[in-house]
Amino acid sequence: MKKRLNILAPMLALLLAIAAGTATIDATVYNWSRYDLSFETPDGGFVTYNSNTRFEIQWEDMVMTVQLYSKDKGDEKKMLNENLQRKALGYSMYDLSNTKLKVKGFKKTYSIAGTMPDGSRAIIADLVSKHQNLIVEVTVNYLYGNREAVEDMIKSFAENKKQQPNHERKRQKVQTREKAKQQDKLDKKQQETPERPPARKEKLYDA
Repeated sequence: MKKRLNILAPMLALLLAIAAGTATIDATVYNWSRYDLSFETPDGGFVTYNSNTRFEIQWEDMVMTVQLYSKDKGDEKKMLNENLQRKALGYSMYDLSNTKLKVKGFKKTYSIAGTMPDGSRAIIADLVSKHQNLIVEVTVNYLYGNREAVEDMIKSFAENKKQQPNHERKRQKVQTREKAKQQDKLDKKQQETPERPPARKEKLYDA
């Protein structure tokens, strides 16, 4: 599938713990205990990226990425709707429409759906936390016929407000979108004059 939303990135430190059990016969439960988040996906997915603020998983007919941001100050509805429009246009999506997805337990959900240039479909959803300075952005690129499964994945996101976050480890600061854009520009500039990094071992964490 062309334009997989650029989510086949190199693997970084694993901070997301995969639960051993399953919620249903065909679903796998993921727990992001650092942020008290959990969600479900269909079985058979292959995790392609897993860091402290980003998670990506793909199947033969579907790809999902989860990106965490801190909330920007200002008109939340306006900023998030404009961000969804920019992201969709950045992927050259067309036939755009605002969707009415409601994710139980979150303050608000803003989402947009459309068609990718290769004919596949995509949904981008911003879930606004009630309990943290956090926006959970879920992007799913999928083939026609998987819309119900996609919506079920997004609706499965939940915050476990009764469980205390893991404070024993240093919490990673979540960037705002503006800071993330600035970092992307800096990273691209550094890539123009790459230096060979020293060899190091990847450390695995339980979130």
